Amino acid sequence: MPHTLMSDKVTDGIRVRAMATYLRDQSQPSENKFFFAYKIIISNEGTKRARLLSRHWVIINGNGDREDVEGPGVIGKTPNIAPGDAFEYTSFCPLNTDWGTMEGTYRMQREDGTVFDVVIGRFYLAMNAPWMAEAL
Repeated sequence: MPHTLMSDKVTDGIRVRAMATYLRDQSQPSENKFFFAYKIIISNEGTKRARLLSRHWVIINGNGDREDVEGPGVIGKTPNIAPGDAFEYTSFCPLNTDWGTMEGTYRMQREDGTVFDVVIGRFYLAMNAPWMAEAL
């Protein structure tokens, strides 16, 4: 199975696309500091509005060390996404190895109060990948 710097998953009508790229200018490989940017596009392909309440990331570096990151919203926002609309943002992930993975969930809520988790599929953060995306 080929590795990818991108993922694309749909849960309950909410599509999450994730793409990563290595930030060479901000990294210091000689000091085991590798910096990656990732872009997320959350599209509502369903028929009901959904608000993003919180996030849970699972980040695993090249040594297999796991870090869980949880918190409210994303980049300080809790977007309320109408059917047919999308919310897009870019964020960053530092690693102490030249590759790793990210995956997780977004906790979402419908207008009727229903709460559900949306899967963020695994994508790779990699310094020297031949399949590396050029830019976000």
